[in-house]
Amino acid sequence: MTPITKTIATNFTLQDTNGEKVELKELTKDGKVLLLFFPLAFSNTCTDELCQIRDNMKMYNSLDANVVGISVDSFFTLKEFKKANNLNFTLLSDFNKVVSQSYDCLYEDFYGMKGVSKRGAFVINRDMEIEYAEVLDDASDLPDFKSISQVLK
Repeated sequence: MTPITKTIATNFTLQDTNGEKVELKELTKDGKVLLLFFPLAFSNTCTDELCQIRDNMKMYNSLDANVVGISVDSFFTLKEFKKANNLNFTLLSDFNKVVSQSYDCLYEDFYGMKGVSKRGAFVINRDMEIEYAEVLDDASDLPDFKSISQVLK
């Protein structure tokens, strides 16, 4: 029997909405991390998605899941987006598009804009192993949150 090879998540450091550096490896110390890549702050689908996460944070907290949203917006923009929508989880700026690219979550062209994050979801465990990965080509689609919650359990 051949052992199954687990994909190890690429570690990264990005700035949060306060300009503080946040490292993925540090986030996994407290449990699983749900990384949610999203195209653009203040766009309709992204706002709906992240507000849905906000409204379900009790469930994510009960599963010891650390929820993190990532977009290519500046941390200044993400700070206003977080405040405007009362988001109760971490948002990180991938302004230089390095992390989105390393997770294969980057549109080459998104309505004429170059290098915008695709919508994607990744569950990463304490050992930095990716337990769930979903990258959506259609920005109007949402991740399969039922499957994600099953993996988090």
